[in-house]
Amino acid sequence: MRELRRASACPVYEIKVRGLIDPRWADWFSGVAIVVDGEVTTLTGSMVDQAALRGILSRIWDLNLGVI
Repeated sequence: MRELRRASACPVYEIKVRGLIDPRWADWFSGVAIVVDGEVTTLTGSMVDQAALRGILSRIWDLNLGVI
């Protein structure tokens, strides 16, 4: 997981997980962009605070996927 900087106040995070997440699940992941490349899925999006980031990580945990 890495934080990407941009001009707005909300940081953008890029989270890579081992496993596949269908891009149609973007709404369940609070609207983050989902890109699948082989056996790795990348979730990219802005998080307004640590609670929002924790929510995304909890959903990854619920799916039993490992963060790379």
